[in-house]
Amino acid sequence: MSAISDLPTLLARMEPTLNPGTYAFCSVDPGSAITLGDVVATVREPEGLSVVLPEARALELQLTVLFRCTWITLTVHSDLQAVGLTAAFARALGDAGISCNVVAGACHDHIFVPVDQAQDAMAALRQLQHNATL
Repeated sequence: MSAISDLPTLLARMEPTLNPGTYAFCSVDPGSAITLGDVVATVREPEGLSVVLPEARALELQLTVLFRCTWITLTVHSDLQAVGLTAAFARALGDAGISCNVVAGACHDHIFVPVDQAQDAMAALRQLQHNATL
């Protein structure tokens, strides 16, 4: 299936999925023992390498957990140049009082929300999708 860029279509087809497990945002120094197989996402910053990985693995590696979260994937194949999708779901989550950290993959958007708000986040995202289909 080809990537979708039309915002109404993206919203109507976003199909949020809650991935199992608890994840952790951590920052590691260059040269740490972490491997690509450990991580879900990375971002290089001047202060260090930010990583998202399963919380259990972060604890095994004795990393400082900066944010405990759950991982939601929007299963719609979104175009990396699509306009408005991130703003729409961030607003829906913000209106529900839920912070989100977003990572765009080549095919899907991934949203990390506080562990204790996972179900509320899923409800807000499903409502956003439902409203787009009306």
